[in-house]
Amino acid sequence: MKRIVVVLILVIAAAAGGWFASRHWHPPEAGGNSGIIYTCSMHPQVRSPKPGRCPFCGMELVPLGQSGKAPVENGVMLSSNRVNAINVQTVEVRRQPLRRSLRVAGTIDDNDATHRVISAYVDGRIDKLFVNFVGAEVKKGQPMATLYSPALLAAEREYVALANQEATGVSAELKAERERLLAGAAQRLRQLGLADAQIEAVRTKKAGDIQTEILAPISGTVVIRNVYEGQYVKEGEKLFEIADFATMWFKFDAYERDLAWIRTGQEIEVSTPAVPAKTFKARIAFIDPNINDPTRSAKVRVEIPNPIVSTNSGSRGRELLHRVFAEGVVKVDVPEVLAVPRTAVIATGTRTLVYIDRGNGVYEQRPVKLGRAGDELWEIAEGLAEGERVVTTGNLLVDAQAQLDLGGSAVPAESGKPMPELEEQQETSLREFFKTADGIGTALSSDKLEDYNRNVTLLKERTENLKQAFAKAPSWRPLVEKLSTVLPAGPANDLADARKAFLPFTAASVDLAKIARQKSAFRAVKIYKCPMAPKPGQTSFWMQLAGPLRNPFYGGEMIDCGSEVSL
Repeated sequence: MKRIVVVLILVIAAAAGGWFASRHWHPPEAGGNSGIIYTCSMHPQVRSPKPGRCPFCGMELVPLGQSGKAPVENGVMLSSNRVNAINVQTVEVRRQPLRRSLRVAGTIDDNDATHRVISAYVDGRIDKLFVNFVGAEVKKGQPMATLYSPALLAAEREYVALANQEATGVSAELKAERERLLAGAAQRLRQLGLADAQIEAVRTKKAGDIQTEILAPISGTVVIRNVYEGQYVKEGEKLFEIADFATMWFKFDAYERDLAWIRTGQEIEVSTPAVPAKTFKARIAFIDPNINDPTRSAKVRVEIPNPIVSTNSGSRGRELLHRVFAEGVVKVDVPEVLAVPRTAVIATGTRTLVYIDRGNGVYEQRPVKLGRAGDELWEIAEGLAEGERVVTTGNLLVDAQAQLDLGGSAVPAESGKPMPELEEQQETSLREFFKTADGIGTALSSDKLEDYNRNVTLLKERTENLKQAFAKAPSWRPLVEKLSTVLPAGPANDLADARKAFLPFTAASVDLAKIARQKSAFRAVKIYKCPMAPKPGQTSFWMQLAGPLRNPFYGGEMIDCGSEVSL
């Protein structure tokens, strides 16, 4: 009887305890059904439905937010701990001056229009040289050499005889005829190379003085000497060449993307290793309006005064030497424009974007259209308004978090939605297509027309396989269909035609590669760009299955021209 009573008491107590627990105990908020996701501030790929420690670094996991969803489209929400951990910093979008220091390289040249060639006006013999080395500085009218010429000596004596005739006691007609003959004799001497001062001196020339001096026609530097003492020269033979180095030209190539910053009259600082620790300040004098087609650049000229100075050896010469290498810095200030720091801009290859601070840990992804790039700022043409705040530090980690919130899938710029995983047939057809496209680029980079034509014949089949594989994939279909419209028509007759047909094809294949390489199977695919695009005003891209960079647009001419694009 006692045992029955004890059992009943235990049953009643258990029931009472269960009733009390059901009224006063609830599941913990940190459980898997709470909707709160926990992550590590240092390893954002770690996700957990309950609190704990990071398996990589041991840090305490922090709440990410209600399923990591932001209250704005294309946004990401971060906890305050996470914001502090990744050191998110923002600045206000405002109008401010855009400054750019454009660095250029070129050579110091001279104005070849000022060159003067001293030629032999008459047959003769060089009896003496007063200037016998290249680089000598001469002044206008300075003797360069003495010439003995029978023809010139006869013309001088004819002039002297006419000049010494008595003009008194003759008729006016004879006097006028004498003056006419004297003027004709003087003109012949000019044609034989004598200056007016030399013609006047002929009258007082001694009978035994049979040489005539060859004078420098301008002041300058002797750059060519083709004559020696005792040498016989023929009429028209080149003796000396003199260049005026008093003003030198700094000439450099300005590429199309830099022409928006350059204008005539702009100040530029020029330096050269030949004159260390000195900067020459000058102004841009001329910009060639003709663009060089292969390099897509224009010639720019800067005029620099070049005085005569004393050298370390004690001699005197021009400070700037002819054809030395030089560098220049063009400092440009643009009036106030809407701009953000360059660190705020993320370039993904297909688009450029920034992250806007919306407050309370919410950051909105915003595509922007960029203008000119300064040294520290980037002009914003579209996408931002004055007064908004953009992330300048930590924006790459914010962007990584946004990608993780989408499950690690790539987000194409056109749709903003995750791309679906690839099926086996799709992956195989993509792999075959990229192999053929890579073969075409390799053939062009190696200047091998036969290899190009062999791969081009496979393209149609590879593209048809793509269309079949992605027929039911709306996210991929526009890219594949675009390829069909830009395929090369067939084998090319020469490399020029091949590269012309390759240009639209490579643009479409790169668009496909940009999306495909977000998948692990194609992550090793490389995309490169060429700044000296064959098509004016457009940067050209191409894809390769592996490095190193091999430029298909110029081949052996500029095989390593370009840079890799990181998306």
